[in-house]
Amino acid sequence: MAIFKGAGEGSGKGNEWGANKESGKEDESGVGKGDEFFMRACIELALIAKQRGDPPVGAVLVRDGQIIAKGMEGGKTHNDITYHAEVEAIRQATALLQRQDLSGCILYTTHEPCILCSYVIRHTKIDKIVMALTTGEIGGMSSRYPLLSDVSIKKWGPAPALITGVLEEECRKLH
Repeated sequence: MAIFKGAGEGSGKGNEWGANKESGKEDESGVGKGDEFFMRACIELALIAKQRGDPPVGAVLVRDGQIIAKGMEGGKTHNDITYHAEVEAIRQATALLQRQDLSGCILYTTHEPCILCSYVIRHTKIDKIVMALTTGEIGGMSSRYPLLSDVSIKKWGPAPALITGVLEEECRKLH
């Protein structure tokens, strides 16, 4: 598992990232004990997406230890290239909360958010991203265009903390 501290580290938000229901705290690495629980919810969504003919990607948004929004890949089903799991979860959350600022939320996703999703994540100020698999050349962290860790766009504020490898093998088996 890899941990990438966002530029927001040291901003006073560090101790609330990774909070879990049991202890309300994260361990020293920044990984919350509930990360596997929430990633399993993402895997369930990914399996539904796969069954209907879409890529197996699922995402959930968590606030105060509770899932507030879910998304699954649907580009083929809806004939819409922007119908990504992360974007759908964010759309649900902004509708629920009636605001675009999702500070205090954690996004869990089976795959590294792509560049499109990464823009939406940064615009909505999500504090932490927990992912299973990295995606290489199209990823918002591992590509040549690392929007998730970029701090040059001041409007976005601090970059989110990034954690990879949570239930990586289980997610790799989705393909």
